[in-house]
Amino acid sequence: MNRAPLRGLTLALLGLMAGCALRQSELRAPELPDQARRDAGRFVVITVRNEPQRAIATPGSTPRGYDGASVYSVSPRARAITLALERDYRLRQVSAWPIASLRVNCIVMRLPDLTARSTLIAQLARDSRVESVEPLNQFTTETGSHVVDGSGTPAPHPHRRPYLPLQLNLRELGVLQAHRLSQGAAVRIAIIDTGVDYQHPDLEGRILAHRDFVDGDGGDFTVDRHGTEVAGVIAATTGGGLGLLGVAPKSRLIALKACWPLHRDAAEAACNSFTLAQALQAAITARADIVNLSLAGPPDPLLERLIDYGMRRGIIFVGAVPAAGDGLAGTFPTDIPGVLAVQSAEDAPTGSRDLLAPGQGILTLVPGGHYDFASGSSLATAEVTGIVALLLADGRRLPAARVERILSRSSRELATPAGVVISVNACAAVADALDRASCGGNNGDPTAAALALRCANSCR
Repeated sequence: MNRAPLRGLTLALLGLMAGCALRQSELRAPELPDQARRDAGRFVVITVRNEPQRAIATPGSTPRGYDGASVYSVSPRARAITLALERDYRLRQVSAWPIASLRVNCIVMRLPDLTARSTLIAQLARDSRVESVEPLNQFTTETGSHVVDGSGTPAPHPHRRPYLPLQLNLRELGVLQAHRLSQGAAVRIAIIDTGVDYQHPDLEGRILAHRDFVDGDGGDFTVDRHGTEVAGVIAATTGGGLGLLGVAPKSRLIALKACWPLHRDAAEAACNSFTLAQALQAAITARADIVNLSLAGPPDPLLERLIDYGMRRGIIFVGAVPAAGDGLAGTFPTDIPGVLAVQSAEDAPTGSRDLLAPGQGILTLVPGGHYDFASGSSLATAEVTGIVALLLADGRRLPAARVERILSRSSRELATPAGVVISVNACAAVADALDRASCGGNNGDPTAAALALRCANSCR
């Protein structure tokens, strides 16, 4: 039986489901004024309980949706409470959005001039009408450009060439050996980041769906560097041996733009509580298997609640540990129990308990069909996300705690220009994840015996 058409149909259906889920969840993403990006200190995020009446289904429709998102709207009571809060505290609503997963209405309010935000937050926290209140926190991506010798600078498309010899991280991670067992087929990965250049030739066929929570869905994804870098590490697909190879080249991506570049063509980007909350809800709605968060910032109770909700539904979240010296003690998202915390192996302190992966001089994709080197825990996080996709390929389900144990115990010593470091190993992790029965435990089964041999030889 030829399974290729069936596999193609399955992937097409996955893309249709993800796209429909995102469109049904929010027909248009609510936006924030530019001032909220420039001066977040003047804004707070408030949630109020929101239990709307069940919507009446139209003839021919089905009541079954994606977590009820398609019929979830703001109740009259929640609207009335919002107006009362504006009046009582002299606040001004600038944007709002009902969060289906948490059954709340989320409102961004501008503070009155000369009002101390911490004092007002304390007052609101004591108000029985308020479900939660917090600052409009800001977050940043964890990467920067990596300067290389000009002789090694990759060429842009259409002058593509085999870049595999320059992808040292794939060899260090044992990715090519791991690909004998898994390439991440049928795994849906949500990248919450800047936009992703879905027109890049090495991402052809990799993007299931995309949404923009920064500029509205009319925004341009194709010039955003950081998200494109992350997507390339995870899922780039070489065509005819040309271009880059991702860690999980058969995985599929859901690109959710919640961050904006700080400078034109820069990898450094920022996000905030409101845009990240929308993107997390979208990832949950689209039923992502893995969510990649190559960013860091202060603890955020609202975002933590959304991640907890997603984890209870089996989503695995992978987050970046900021570099030492960033001044972030407790950090989102890696301070949340259950999130896989990843740090660049070259930058990690001795005895680090985080998952470690190469993070220096990683060749990846950049907008416009180009290639470049980048460094930082953002790239290490993307590598680990790709390895997790290898573990979950073809519908396998593993809890995050087991995935973390597999990645930790299969880590290996790795020689780098910065010295010997510890790093996760894709091949050892995939072999470890195959249970005893899969590796030949079925007596006399020639298929199982052949798989057992592959398991034994794959990481040599």
